[in-house]
Amino acid sequence: MTTRRGEAVALAGLLAAAGVTHLVRPGVYDLIVPRALPGPARFWTYASGVAELAVAAAVAHPATRATGGRAAAALFVAALPANVKMAVDWRHRRPTKRAIAYGRVPMQVPLIWWALRVARAGR
Repeated sequence: MTTRRGEAVALAGLLAAAGVTHLVRPGVYDLIVPRALPGPARFWTYASGVAELAVAAAVAHPATRATGGRAAAALFVAALPANVKMAVDWRHRRPTKRAIAYGRVPMQVPLIWWALRVARAGR
């Protein structure tokens, strides 16, 4: 497996795992859906899970990899407000939980970079 293909497969796997967890354990994600979004949090949790699964499929397939990589980058950008909400909501939790919540915010940058790298390689 080439490095570029390996990166795409790994990104697709990450997105698929995230999508499945959104659908199987929605309550965890409902809590970090920004209140500014219209409608119930559960809708956004399920919608993001389905979007992650669709993007994972696009990244996994060579013919749609470039588009899938760009869509993955957009998903990671779209997830930033939820991660910021989680960091704010968890600011008084014990240090381990705070570290997890705070770590999710800057982690979006390398995820976005990775997705764009996969998109460029998929052209």
